[in-house]
Amino acid sequence: MVSLKYLSLGVLIIQTTSLVLTMRYSRTAEQRGPRYLSSTAVVVAEVMKIAACVVLVFFEQGLSISRLGSTLQQELVGKPVETLKLAVPSVLYTLQNNLLYVALSNLDAATYQVTYQLKILTTALFSVAMLGRRLEMSKWVALVLLMAGVALVQLPAESKPEGTKTHSLGSQFVGLVAVLTACCTSAFAGVYFEKILKGSRPSLWVRNIQLGLFGAIFGMFAVVMSDYELVVELGFLQGYNSITWTVVSLQAFGGLVIAAVIKYADNILKGFATSLSIILSTLMSYYILDDFRPTSYFFVGASIVMAATFLYSREVKVNIAPIIPVAVKASQQ
Repeated sequence: MVSLKYLSLGVLIIQTTSLVLTMRYSRTAEQRGPRYLSSTAVVVAEVMKIAACVVLVFFEQGLSISRLGSTLQQELVGKPVETLKLAVPSVLYTLQNNLLYVALSNLDAATYQVTYQLKILTTALFSVAMLGRRLEMSKWVALVLLMAGVALVQLPAESKPEGTKTHSLGSQFVGLVAVLTACCTSAFAGVYFEKILKGSRPSLWVRNIQLGLFGAIFGMFAVVMSDYELVVELGFLQGYNSITWTVVSLQAFGGLVIAAVIKYADNILKGFATSLSIILSTLMSYYILDDFRPTSYFFVGASIVMAATFLYSREVKVNIAPIIPVAVKASQQ
């Protein structure tokens, strides 16, 4: 199980970093013809995730098509109330996925990665409110440090280096609002999903099929509301190229990786993966995408965020003195 845990986290580091960088590149790189629609990319990712989960359930059922059909019929159709419960996190995840495209269209990958760590704060608050969890003092200190670090990262440089691709303050504000909203929707959906999973029998893959079905429906609704005319004029897959399909595949695969990490990983390794993703995104944004120049504020803020992540992930060990029976104490006196 240890090897599977480390393998899941290794894949998580690669997936998280590559998704952010490729998504950023796909939304900002110059290209001929129309750019792909982010709303359709969300739908395609959900369909790919459903297909992958069906294959995984097929393997769980011993490669039996009849058992696969029976399981899906029982869980998807036979329990309508349980299935409908997943509509809430599904609509929030769909909103979050659309917001990430907005965020990375307006923020560089490094700033996005650091800012998105505020989901630790929002997840903690929702966990306290919805699951009744109690946080140790060290975790509250970590959350305060996290907010301070993210705030430092947002401070602008006194002067912009020449040759750096920059966004207007308006677009940066749009990106920041998108990230903050995504942190809230992701946290609520994650805690709600965790609450549903407790004591439930279906596998994670069945749950992800249920989420994906609702996600595809809500995603199509978003396509109709925001991009209907463009889809009618130029097609559902307009502007798709190899980079676009890479982004969609990483987004679809990322949901399954997260599901595996929830099952096999501990908090310390999650924090380690987060820190490495931030470092890799910073280096790649600077050397490859050339849309980011780190400032002293960024270095200090990112360091505080990574330290806060580790502090929050640290398990508090309580040393309990052995209990000596009264009779033994009396005999020793």
